[in-house]
Amino acid sequence: MHIVNFTPLPALLGGALVGLAATVLLLSHGKVAGISGLYGGLFVPGTTDRPFRSAFVGGLVAGALLLLIALPRAFPTTSPVALPLVAIAGLLVGFGTRLGNGCTSGHGVCGISRLSYRSMAATATFMATGFATVFVTHHVLGGN
Repeated sequence: MHIVNFTPLPALLGGALVGLAATVLLLSHGKVAGISGLYGGLFVPGTTDRPFRSAFVGGLVAGALLLLIALPRAFPTTSPVALPLVAIAGLLVGFGTRLGNGCTSGHGVCGISRLSYRSMAATATFMATGFATVFVTHHVLGGN
């Protein structure tokens, strides 16, 4: 497997911006920037910070739409993966997020930076599962 179009500077800048945003959110609102937790909290009865959560999730969607308008080539029009497989993968990710009490953004970006042992274990599990999945799909099942 070869890395194609590796762009270390934009990747570094993007990572720094994600870290900065997570820090600002924690310092200004006392909230962890875990996407699944913020999104999931929209549907919990009695949630008092629904406007904040809605704005956060809306900002994610609006940012993607702005990028689509400004740089449409950033979004591929075809996928080498069939839609049913993508749907199954999405359901598995959602199940894993519930099982692990959080997602990669909450555990990987925010939890590790707060030296949370639970987040370190969750992130190690996410990564090991990802490595195993790539190994199986590329070397055992013969994918690209």
